[in-house]
Amino acid sequence: MRRGRRLLMTLALLAPALLGFAPGDSGETISLAGNLPGERLDVTLTQVVDPAARTNPDDPAGPDDPAGPDRLVATRFRLENTGTAVYQDSPAPATHLLDADGQRFTGLDLPTEAGPAFPGTVTLEPGATAEGFVTFRLPADAEPAAVQFALNGGLADDVGQWSLPLPLP
Repeated sequence: MRRGRRLLMTLALLAPALLGFAPGDSGETISLAGNLPGERLDVTLTQVVDPAARTNPDDPAGPDDPAGPDRLVATRFRLENTGTAVYQDSPAPATHLLDADGQRFTGLDLPTEAGPAFPGTVTLEPGATAEGFVTFRLPADAEPAAVQFALNGGLADDVGQWSLPLPLP
């Protein structure tokens, strides 16, 4: 069983490289292109908060019980529009967390005490920047292994990936 788990993790981490994804060391800025002319963002994963406490314990999108089977992980990104087109997209569904078993979790627009979430839609003129958190709900025993981001709601061909955990500053 342990060997199968390691194989799944290896495949989850190698698949992006084999498929032409833009790999990045944790905290590294990755330049990503969108599907339309002029779409380009420099994306940096700057912080991971695990576990992240909910700002509203009654929020139905969060875990039912902080000691229960699920937990929240918040990831902070810095986005800079380095393209010539206006960036207008939703960062949360464009972001995915991969765990050590190869399971993939889609980001949520869920505020936590880690900091403010990105709004549902972010609009950036060329040269503009934005920072915010994307939150993930995952099983308490899951081991986060990597985070991925792509433009166009996560559907762009150019995908950045950061290994977890982030190095200490």
